[in-house]
Amino acid sequence: MRQAANSNTMLPSHSPAATHQLPTSARRSTRPAAPPCPGAGSAPAAEALLPRGLRAESLPRHVAVVMDGNARWARARGLPSAAGQEAGRRALEETVRLSRSWGVRALTAFAFSNENWSRPKVEVDFLMGLFERVIHDSVAEFLREGIRLRVIGDSSRLPVSLQKIAREAEEATRNNSRLDLTLAISYSGRRDIVQACRKLAQKVQSKVLRAEDIDEALFADELETSCAADEFPYPDLLIRTSGELRLSNFLLWQSAYSELFFTNTLWPDFGEADYLEALCSFQSRDRRFGVRKL
Repeated sequence: MRQAANSNTMLPSHSPAATHQLPTSARRSTRPAAPPCPGAGSAPAAEALLPRGLRAESLPRHVAVVMDGNARWARARGLPSAAGQEAGRRALEETVRLSRSWGVRALTAFAFSNENWSRPKVEVDFLMGLFERVIHDSVAEFLREGIRLRVIGDSSRLPVSLQKIAREAEEATRNNSRLDLTLAISYSGRRDIVQACRKLAQKVQSKVLRAEDIDEALFADELETSCAADEFPYPDLLIRTSGELRLSNFLLWQSAYSELFFTNTLWPDFGEADYLEALCSFQSRDRRFGVRKL
């Protein structure tokens, strides 16, 4: 998962690389429960499973997360970075569970950026192995829980074994519809835009498309997320942890009108109270998309 300039973790696995006993705080934030959302009333039957204050009709359909702070979390506890990655994996597992339970339809998680390839080989190799184990070990749960998995990013740079497991998991879960989970591995928002431009240029060159016919919809169809979130291609809410106030090359086109939520909580400590705070913040905002309301 991510740390200040991109350090990331994944979903449920039992990696042998992290043999340390993690403190309970790795599993859930120690912050007090978030206060009720403004204007919250009694929940109707359809919202019976939602925490007090969340309204089903105004939940974000698509949430994106920049999972930042794993290594800092580990250093603060005198643990190796692998322990931070494992703790961050648990935080993502919890976020997936809550998203599915509360009715969020799509969750996109920044697991490894294109820039992360410049990190020490031993760290990159550990993360690639972690991603492979996690995807492999999660398929059965995804099938039980109705989760459809997609992996986006420059797959040509991934180990062949990881590419294979990702394809198999995508195929196995393609008919699931309760939650679309997208993992961005070796992903770059700028690269995503460039490759979309190249695809459109090739279509114009081959006379399949006229340049004057290109519009935002056609451009968006060429982005990597066009198949990753068929119904909800654009994040309604983008969350970044650890106090950093930037997107770090994540979903640059797709997040043009996303609501942004920044928290000082390190990703391994991001739990139910933090997620609830972010969702309540989203529900309190007036989304105008550039249009003045009379």
